[in-house]
Amino acid sequence: MVAITRSLSPALAGERLNAILLAAALGIGLLFVSGFAPVVALHNAAHDWRHAHNFPCH
Repeated sequence: MVAITRSLSPALAGERLNAILLAAALGIGLLFVSGFAPVVALHNAAHDWRHAHNFPCH
């Protein structure tokens, strides 16, 4: 049985790391914003999003 190993070039590894860090920063930012936002603001944002996408909410 032959094992196939692939190694990423340094440029691709750097791009992957940048993508991971960006995704982590966005995720942490969303948690931070939603954690400190007033409940009414979050409800209104979700409600407005539903109406904007023609999703029934009533």
